[in-house]
Amino acid sequence: MKILKTLLILLIVSIISTNYSVAQYGGQKHKPPLTRILFILDASQSMLGKWEQHSKIRVAKSLLIQMVDSLRNVPNVQIALRVYGFQSYVPPQDCDDTKLVVPFGDNNADKIIEEIRNLQPKGTTPIAHSLELAAEDFPDNCDNCRNVIILITDGIEACDGDPCKVSLALQEEGIILKPFVIGIGLDENFKKSLKCVGNYYDATDEKRFQEVLGLVISQALNNTTMQVNLLDINENPTETNVPMIFYDAKTNKIRYKFIHTMNAKGNPDTLMLSPIYKYKIKVNTIPPVYSDTFSLVPGKHKIVGIDAPQGYLQINADRQLHKDLKIIIRKGEGSPTLNVQNANTKERYLVGKYQIEVLTLPRIISDIKILQSHTTTVTIPKPGIVSVKLPSQGYGCIYQNTENDDLKWVCNLDENKLSQNFTLQPGTYTIVFRPRNIHQTIMTIRKTFEIQSGYTSTVRLVK
Repeated sequence: MKILKTLLILLIVSIISTNYSVAQYGGQKHKPPLTRILFILDASQSMLGKWEQHSKIRVAKSLLIQMVDSLRNVPNVQIALRVYGFQSYVPPQDCDDTKLVVPFGDNNADKIIEEIRNLQPKGTTPIAHSLELAAEDFPDNCDNCRNVIILITDGIEACDGDPCKVSLALQEEGIILKPFVIGIGLDENFKKSLKCVGNYYDATDEKRFQEVLGLVISQALNNTTMQVNLLDINENPTETNVPMIFYDAKTNKIRYKFIHTMNAKGNPDTLMLSPIYKYKIKVNTIPPVYSDTFSLVPGKHKIVGIDAPQGYLQINADRQLHKDLKIIIRKGEGSPTLNVQNANTKERYLVGKYQIEVLTLPRIISDIKILQSHTTTVTIPKPGIVSVKLPSQGYGCIYQNTENDDLKWVCNLDENKLSQNFTLQPGTYTIVFRPRNIHQTIMTIRKTFEIQSGYTSTVRLVK
């Protein structure tokens, strides 16, 4: 009955994998990842030891064969088999006795089953070396894969290696996920030494081994549900329609990309994710917000809340004279640019205070405040146009006259042109100019002029 139950679990997992509701990001379907499971089986001499009614190796072989047989038709899954301790007798101790006996590939279940049946325990236990070599067992031509190791052993490292250090290094490099380790009939001291290698499961007897193997496979393949609540200023999950990136918290590798959505009932939509990672989420509001690191429990729905209260900024400007106008958005003076918004557009920002810099001539710098679900409107004054006529080629610039009788630089003149047009904000300006062929500073020409909204004026400079 237990075997039947295990197979039923796998059948359900298969259905979930096949019917996984793909998410969309920018119109692109998110394809379910390919799960590659590498079984590392201990075939060292100690596996000949009796365990309840049979030897450990007999139980392990029997249940692993049944599991491999059940995986042959599960979509988006490939399996492989590495074995250690089966090529050389002890003594002497051969710490290189580890081999990938069946590599990853399609339709290789029969080959793996045949190799398992023919195994005869002989040698030692080089766990660390097996893990090192396992990193090369996964083909590197896969951008949408999750690499899973399931280590089945009855002993600890016997070749002076450090399985915990090797496992951690492979996880940090993003080569593998945290391995699953199934300990067969281990005493308490041995168990402690293997818990740092990966997710440790203790198989105290044959029945428990059967349950653990089914549980581990289910976790490796299954997808667990969760929802992301984007919270407004009142901590209600009303914010939505923003991009989200899910990262593997350990490697920072991107695992999923979604656009946050509300379902038909007005609640945050349910996502289906693999429970074998620890995640962190980047929500691409302006500026972005992040979740804390979190884990998923297989079969349990999880809710992650992220503060993301937002309002709108509407920028209005003359559509003819300012049709290509850009506005820089920052948190404050000297802060990095958060966004460059076009005039006559509406954009969402997190609730808070911002500084905008409008790329007019001269530039307009202003502080604004974004409120929850409110639209802050900024209207850029309609500019005027000045046509500058110069007596000759030369050097000069335009200043804006300020209220404290100072001059604020606006732009330089083109030293090679005699006629130039400038679109300027309403106000009082001064132009200074010196012809190129005159080499006396005192001969600089100065002229003040006014700019009115919607009007064109001409400024002529004479020697």
